[in-house]
Amino acid sequence: MRGAMPFAHRWIGNPVLTFVARLMFGIPVRDIYCGFRGFTKALYERLDLRCGGMEFATEMIIKSALFDAKVTEIPITLYPDGRKVHGPHLKTLRDGWRTVRFFLLSSPRWLFLFPGVLFIGLGGVGYYLALSGLVIQGTRFDVHTLLVASLSILCGYASMLFALFAKTFAVTEGLLPPDRHLQQFFRFATLEAGLVISSVAVAVGGWMLLSGLDAWRLGGLGDLDYSRSMRLMIPGFTLTFLGFQTISSSFFVSILGMNRK
Repeated sequence: MRGAMPFAHRWIGNPVLTFVARLMFGIPVRDIYCGFRGFTKALYERLDLRCGGMEFATEMIIKSALFDAKVTEIPITLYPDGRKVHGPHLKTLRDGWRTVRFFLLSSPRWLFLFPGVLFIGLGGVGYYLALSGLVIQGTRFDVHTLLVASLSILCGYASMLFALFAKTFAVTEGLLPPDRHLQQFFRFATLEAGLVISSVAVAVGGWMLLSGLDAWRLGGLGDLDYSRSMRLMIPGFTLTFLGFQTISSSFFVSILGMNRK
């Protein structure tokens, strides 16, 4: 009805946040903020809702989608708020951010995995440009590009590990439903496999670092050609760090997933 909802809420806030929810979770509704709900007791107990604030209503819809519950939307009419004692409790910016925050916390994929893949992809492009010595329109990509690319890869890998940690914890604690892709991942990504792969990475990275030191020794421990030596040192440092991080993460994920079976 006229005057039932502020202009910004009706035409900006609700449509945008509903679109994000549909995109991230496949929620089959057109207004995630509609508070008129009906649900079975069995579903309510199955969802194991945790939020105590305004996110409670959003959590209900998100978890219903994640648990593949049957959801049907029936249009209703929103009337103006008839309360006279005090105004609405909704705070536009604060509660909008709380909704977005809950979206991210409920989806390790969007919060950690996708940004991690993006950073690693950008780092890979940087490595290609720097190691191949490409010159594009007079711009030469050298060791500085390699350094920034390594930073991008390290940040991306850390973000992907957090995605794995968060997903494993959420599934183990019942915050999110079991994930088929996660189960398939753990069939191959065992603790032993992680230790073997990470040990190889540490060994190769260590060899590259030692090669760089040996080149310094052969040069009389004097000045080095940084453009040449850092092409060994930076990838060696990156591989060593990634390997060590994988060793620690393999043990940590094994601890998180102890109750998974």
